[in-house]
Amino acid sequence: MVDVARLAGVSQQTVSRVVGGATNVAPDIRERVETAIAQLRYRRNPAASALASNRTMTIGVVSFELSVLGPSVALYGISEEARKQGYATRLVTLGSLDRETIRTALESIGPDSVDGVVVLAPLYEALTVVRALDAEIPVITFEQGTPASPTSISIDEVHGARMAVRHLLDLGHDTVWHVRGPAGWLATTARERGWSEELSAAGRAAPPPLETSDWSAQEGYRAGRELARNPEVTAIFTANDPFALGVVKALDEAGIDVPGDVSVVGFDDVKESPYFRPALTTVTLDFEAIGHIAVTRILAMIRGDADGVIPLIEPSLVVRDTTAPPRR
Repeated sequence: MVDVARLAGVSQQTVSRVVGGATNVAPDIRERVETAIAQLRYRRNPAASALASNRTMTIGVVSFELSVLGPSVALYGISEEARKQGYATRLVTLGSLDRETIRTALESIGPDSVDGVVVLAPLYEALTVVRALDAEIPVITFEQGTPASPTSISIDEVHGARMAVRHLLDLGHDTVWHVRGPAGWLATTARERGWSEELSAAGRAAPPPLETSDWSAQEGYRAGRELARNPEVTAIFTANDPFALGVVKALDEAGIDVPGDVSVVGFDDVKESPYFRPALTTVTLDFEAIGHIAVTRILAMIRGDADGVIPLIEPSLVVRDTTAPPRR
């Protein structure tokens, strides 16, 4: 660090602020320090930094249901951003969502062993418990479909669902049927809300949504078999892409063409969606950005310069081959 400071013509304290990600450094000075770091190939010693700053240089992650797309991709974003910032991550998975289990999980990773915690458990039950706990370190939560907040990260999934439904209505479909997610998930509520709000805004009746017990393609297939028996169905919005995959298979087995007879829109844009047959029209959510933003915010909270709410991440509609105007 002494050599970096000498080459950049600044103090060691300034170099430390730049390396630590502080925002109160002039852009030209930051550029000089970063150039010196690159030229000298300086690498911070995590152990020394932790000792000097009284920090652990570790971020804790509490997660539930990593098999679900959102939390799993967000976890990757967290680990990548933490690594770039010189931090390690410590993961604790929840076996259940009761208060004692969540309290024990948070206690097991802080405050002596981590500097902050990201909670990747976007279920009402988990968040109710987390909010009731008196954490001694910064805590960031992943809350799908909720308003912007200083301590939670969210994607505007209500808007994403509305875009999916609007696309189908603009194609000429009279209404849109919905395969909803399992109960208890914030994503389920947000996506169903967007579906119903867009139909209401268009003056269209909302058919009863089809219930599911988990986020699997098997549940989508089961719902698709039920929808295939209803000749009034011409457009379907599913709460995730695996549901859409199951629905398309059920319709195909019933001799119903997608999109010739029925249009289908998914949600999440899993990496396989372009390779479904037909390629799936869906809504893209940047779950990896959740992880990057979470780490950036945690570090800002540690430094004491986290201001304002965290802006919502905006989704986008990807139109592929599973949607078309209805046959008349």
